[in-house]
Amino acid sequence: QVQLVESGGGSVQAGGSLRLSCTASGYTYSDYSMAWFRQVPGKEREGVAGIDNDGITWYADSVKGRFTISQDYAKNTLYLQMNSLKPDDTAMYYCAAGRGWYVEPIPVDFDYWGQGTQVTVSS
Repeated sequence: QVQLVESGGGSVQAGGSLRLSCTASGYTYSDYSMAWFRQVPGKEREGVAGIDNDGITWYADSVKGRFTISQDYAKNTLYLQMNSLKPDDTAMYYCAAGRGWYVEPIPVDFDYWGQGTQVTVSS
C-alpha cells in the first residue's frame, strides 16, 4: 500500500522558517519524481517545487531563493526547507510522487499524494 506522510507544518510569523518532511512507503521511491504542491480554499492546487530522479529541481517563481527541495533516498523522505516565509505562503502543502514534468509539475501527472500539512504564516 502506497503511503506518503507529511509532517512539519505549523504556524509561524512572517520571516520565519519551517521544514516539511514527506516519508514514502509501499513503492520504489527512486522510480518516481517528487514534488510539493500547495492549495488554499477556492484556488487550484499549484506546484511549489519538484525534484526528479536525476536530482534536477524546479521551483515556482514565488518561492525561488526562499525554498529548497531535497530528498534522502536512504530514508525515502522528501523535504521542503522554507525560509523567509510570507503570509502568501499560507496553504495546505502536499507531497506527491509521479512521472515528472515538462515545464512545471502539474497535479494530473502525479499518481500518489499525501494527506497534506497546514502551513500558516502570520504578518
